[in-house]
Amino acid sequence: MKFLVTGSAGHLGEALVRTLHSLDHEVVGLDILKSPFTTHIGSISERSLVTHCMKEVQVVFHAATLHKPHIATHSRQEFVDTNITGTLNLLEAAVSAGVKSFVHTSTTSVFGDALVPPSGHPAAWITEDVTPVPKNIYGATKAAAEDLCQLFHRNQNLPCIVLRTSRFFPEEDDNQEVREAFSDLNSKANEYLYRRVDIEDVVSAHLLAAERAPDLGFRRYIVSATTPFHRDDLEQLRHDAPGVVRKRVPDYEVKYSHRGWKMFPGIERVYVNERARDELRWLPQYDFTSVINSLNAGVDFRSPLARAVGAKGYHNEVFSQGPYPVDDGSIKA
Repeated sequence: MKFLVTGSAGHLGEALVRTLHSLDHEVVGLDILKSPFTTHIGSISERSLVTHCMKEVQVVFHAATLHKPHIATHSRQEFVDTNITGTLNLLEAAVSAGVKSFVHTSTTSVFGDALVPPSGHPAAWITEDVTPVPKNIYGATKAAAEDLCQLFHRNQNLPCIVLRTSRFFPEEDDNQEVREAFSDLNSKANEYLYRRVDIEDVVSAHLLAAERAPDLGFRRYIVSATTPFHRDDLEQLRHDAPGVVRKRVPDYEVKYSHRGWKMFPGIERVYVNERARDELRWLPQYDFTSVINSLNAGVDFRSPLARAVGAKGYHNEVFSQGPYPVDDGSIKA
């Protein structure tokens, strides 16, 4: 089977290409950057290039995007050109080529302001039924790209699955307060409770989405590690996360104390992957329990694929504010 992977030089793109090659599939890798996993260098905003890359392709994994870390360094028009126009080019070329499955990598960032409940309210239980309220150009353009996928399914009968992935990047947290209060591994381990996913599980979700798309038609799914939390934890979780985690994963404190780690004092949202597990038959392998088991065994809690892909960064420059520049409201028009 022949696959097109956009963003093939990125974290997920490389992981997808690596996996597809291991399964003996033919892969066309498209990216603006040269890499061992890229066969065609160029932008998805270039319609003729996209059309050329789509020849004889049966499945599209569309992972190319401008990300949140690019907000302070790229214009809003560049976000539109890549995330919306680029997606439109791919969808139109996919229809013309008779593609069987189109899988669009979206983000939980599309939920935007819906992720943060007002002060004094319980933590938010985030499922696909929550209405997105994008808070920046990244979220707005990803939401628009999702709607294009739905439009092409409805009007052109293109099977499209949208996967709203949570955090899987290995770079440091962009929040300075988090970086100062927690070690990098400590904060990432905490995130597996509610907002992080291992890239190996993201890849398996993509493969299942491609397989199931012809039967499902159009769906949106949250792709995040399975949380141990329940709905009735949400009120306490907002102000006493350690107490809730102690109840749901009793042995975590011992493992954390041995390493001088600590839990976040409060958690404001929880991503729920139940629909992806039910409808895609997705079985994520990496969660907070697997993290604790790995700590107990003295091994790295990341998957082999995550370790192979490693960190890439989002810019060539080094920034004083952290791993990438902070949006101060003065981005280019």
